Amino acid sequence: MNFKSLSNFKSIQGLKSLRTQISVMVLAMLCSNAIAQDYPTRPIKLIVPFPSGGATDIVSRVVAQQLGTELGQTVIVDNKAGAAGVIGAEAASRAAPDGYTLVLTTSSTHTIGPLLNPKIPYSATKDFTPIIYLAASPQVVIVPLTSPAKTMQELIDYARKNRGKLNFGSAGIGGIPHLSTERFLSMTGLQMIHVPYKGTALAMPDLMAGRLDMMFDSISAALPHIKDGKVRALAVTSPKPTSAAPDLPLLSQTVPGYESLTWFGVFGPAGLPAPIVSKLNAALNKTLTNGTLLEQLNKLGFDAGGGTPTDFSNKLRDETAMWKKVIEDGKITLE
Repeated sequence: MNFKSLSNFKSIQGLKSLRTQISVMVLAMLCSNAIAQDYPTRPIKLIVPFPSGGATDIVSRVVAQQLGTELGQTVIVDNKAGAAGVIGAEAASRAAPDGYTLVLTTSSTHTIGPLLNPKIPYSATKDFTPIIYLAASPQVVIVPLTSPAKTMQELIDYARKNRGKLNFGSAGIGGIPHLSTERFLSMTGLQMIHVPYKGTALAMPDLMAGRLDMMFDSISAALPHIKDGKVRALAVTSPKPTSAAPDLPLLSQTVPGYESLTWFGVFGPAGLPAPIVSKLNAALNKTLTNGTLLEQLNKLGFDAGGGTPTDFSNKLRDETAMWKKVIEDGKITLE
């Protein structure tokens, strides 16, 4: 066999190999589409990596009911609490990528947690398939009634005049209220003393008494105290007005580009077929138009999200980069 014949032989073999690969890809695509058309044929398990009775659990049960109606199958909520959501999230990451095990979780398991704890036994980016950004809730900036600050700009000016002398409370090191405050301080060049508590409920009496100068808190936790006139609200951290307190100013109006949200999202294991992802995404987007779910979200201080899986992936990427910078700049660790 001469070189020309050998070259032609290799070209023919290469062409056959390419045709085989294309055939396999087409067959896999057809099988995947067929599976998605029949899906689901049995109950779906929705893992919630937090205890029953909490905000994530309450929302998950309404979501499960509405999603089951949309898909024509029962969606069973499975609470797998422990290790700040890690146990449930890990269980979901190890499930078969067939659409019958999903997880409804928050930023703590998929952005902040992995950044603060490199020993987490899963990769938030590699071991999950994002399905939908379900809902989000802002923090609210609150000060005691004795504070001279009536607006965010007045608070910033007051903190600049008393650089390093004011303090702020949080629900604990590495939580959303703490990191939200650190981002605010970084973006404004301010310095304050951090006073961590085991939950903002324990910090609230000290804020009311004026022993704390400022605190970022979830709007659902802070709103009763705001409405009762026990603390003063200055701004919310969402990019647009929140349904829970539509009249409150946005922090971004004073600090351009500022945003901080706690979110709910639905994921599947890595490798979840695209047609199943699309079907779940469409069904979940439809659940977000349900009045019962919207009412429950609003009660908890959350605004409905929605959008495509790509939208969700982009949000995760951007938020992870944002919190990574805050954690690195502030040298924040859990130890």
